[in-house]
Parts: sequence; C-alpha cells; structure tokens
Amino acid sequence: MATVVIGGHTRNIGKTGVVCALIAAMPERRWTAIKITQFGHGVCSANGEPCDCETADHTIAISEERDATTGTDSSRYLAAGAAHSFWVRTRQGQLVEAMPKVRALIAHAENTILESNSVLRFLQPDFYASVLDPEIADFKSSALRYLDRADAILLPAHAVGQPNWPGVSLKLMEKIPAFRVGPPDYSSPAFTSFVTQRIDSTATQFASSLSASM
Repeated sequence: MATVVIGGHTRNIGKTGVVCALIAAMPERRWTAIKITQFGHGVCSANGEPCDCETADHTIAISEERDATTGTDSSRYLAAGAAHSFWVRTRQGQLVEAMPKVRALIAHAENTILESNSVLRFLQPDFYASVLDPEIADFKSSALRYLDRADAILLPAHAVGQPNWPGVSLKLMEKIPAFRVGPPDYSSPAFTSFVTQRIDSTATQFASSLSASM
C-alpha cells in the first residue's frame, strides 16, 4: 500500500493533471484519490469564487465522487481510472479536524494519491512531488514549507530561464530530480517510472523490516 502526495506552489498549474496522469499510468494500483481544499469565509480556496460550502454547523465536509463526467477535479480522478475519489473540505487552517477521516480513507485504500500541500504536516507519504511554474511568482507558504521534502519537482515543458519567485532560495531544489510535464495529459513516462521505483522500493524495505522484527 503506497501513499503519494502531489502539491504545487500555486493554483492552476497542473496538479490535478499530474494526479490524473499517474492514476491513468498505473490503473492496476486501484488508487483512492483525495482532493483537499481549505476554504475561507464564504470563499472556496479551490477557485477563489464565492461559495456556500462553509456552514455554521460544521467545519469539515467529505464527499465521495461517483460521477466521472462532470469535469470537477474529483470527477477527473474517476475518469482517469481511480477506484475511488473523495473531496475533503475544511476551513482554512483546520485540516487537523479532517485528518482522522482522511487517515481512515487511506487505511481502507489499496493505494492513495492526495492533491495537497498542507497534508504533509500530518502525513509522511511514500512519495511527494511538487508542481512548480517558474513564470508564476505566487508561492504558497505551505509549498515553500515542504519543498525540501520533495522527492521530485515537476516543471512545465515550455519553461525556460530563471524562476520568478521572490524570497525563494533555489538551493532548496538543487539536488531534487526534476521532470517536465504539460498539457493536455501531463504524462511523463520517466516520472511515472521514477514514482513506481520509489514506492516499490519503500514497500520492499517495509516488508524486509517487518520480517526482521518477527
């Protein structure tokens, strides 16, 4: 059982596309895909638009997606071949309240892939990749906080030149393997192979340590 996290430094840079590409490339792993959104007062952090998903009687909401045709992020996971897809919503800064339920979803899954940065505060995944676009200056604090934990960096296929990230040290990324991805499918055989090797290696090490302790 593997847990993979895909994050990124801002919105609309292809994180969902990368998640879908991995699901499609490894359908045999029967992924449970989880989208995590933290929203503010009356504003959905997924798209910055006004919404009514925050109510007075709850601070978290978790829904299972069952329709692969709507085009939402969680629906796209199903369309890519995920066995199960969930959308987790919490108030900004209160993801901790949803983590018991998120952990339960992971425990019951064959393999899990999550789209989030902030979940790294509570999970140690088997693999974490960060999607970065050098041409976009916005850099979420959560993405910067966990950048040095990334097993891989994903850059746009068209990106050239130095990143436009004020206050971000490029030394954090010097030794992290980088791969190129881009629309329409965000697929990269090299990246898929890298992820597969890493999570299989982790599983082998865990099995060996378990056997040694018996």
